[in-house]
Amino acid sequence: MRIVVTGATGFIGSRLVELLAAEGHAVVVFSRNAGRARSVFPQGRFPAVETVTWDPLRLGDWVAALDGVDGVVHLAGAPIAGRWTPAFKHAIRESREVGTRRLVEALAEVQHRPAVLVSSSACRYYGISDTATFDESSPPGDGDDFLSNTCIIWEGEADKAAELGIRTVILRHGFALAMTPRFRKTLMTFRRFAGGRVGSGRQWISWIHLDDTARLILQALTDATMQGAYNATAPRPVRMADFSRNLGAVVGGRLSLPVPAFLIEQIFGDGATVILDGQRVLSHRLEETGFEFRHTDLRAALASII
Repeated sequence: MRIVVTGATGFIGSRLVELLAAEGHAVVVFSRNAGRARSVFPQGRFPAVETVTWDPLRLGDWVAALDGVDGVVHLAGAPIAGRWTPAFKHAIRESREVGTRRLVEALAEVQHRPAVLVSSSACRYYGISDTATFDESSPPGDGDDFLSNTCIIWEGEADKAAELGIRTVILRHGFALAMTPRFRKTLMTFRRFAGGRVGSGRQWISWIHLDDTARLILQALTDATMQGAYNATAPRPVRMADFSRNLGAVVGGRLSLPVPAFLIEQIFGDGATVILDGQRVLSHRLEETGFEFRHTDLRAALASII
């Protein structure tokens, strides 16, 4: 296949491009910084990867690169971790709402449209809860929740591709386990014996190993029966306290110095909700497709990436 990937230089996107290339597919990387993308995917290692400069907020010459491709994977979106200033929140919302709208508008313009669009969303679609369990049949969260509302709008823009006759798959991602810079800092904390639960420790973490995420996206591209929304989460979500205990066991640290919620709130403001709040999300509809997770045990999954 010939696949366009937005957000390809992120940790999910880069792993997906590696997998697609290994499977013999041609990849067109859409990137705002083509030079950086070419450094991430050098031609010597990735001869089947080409890079196109795009502006996710404006239609431009990049539209032509969509004509005739077999599929599109849309992963682009501004980071949500950080202190939520008004400008930061605007970037989160605009990158997802307007960026997805422009992509679908571009798909409407090309003569030969792709067969499938796989678009990202997040488990925050369901809102937050310490007690409820959510699956793909659950309703969206409270519209007053910024991230839930963003996911609802984000998915609404992606769904417009289905009106063009494009099979549309939306993946509501959980917390992807990967060796990101942020995760490296967490490991350093645990190895210095300063790691402990964050906040109450009761918030749920619906996680998924990075490799399973990439494999799931590949299945969504190739399985013509997949359509609509699926939860991209492993079968066994855990609470923050359990996550911390498992991480400490893997790195050989001991639990100490729990981080109180008020400290996180002082650092991140409203953005503390990314760390302090969660939801227990199960992937019932995904299981019906026959997808097999390779990583279902948290401690083993953590060990594999560390």
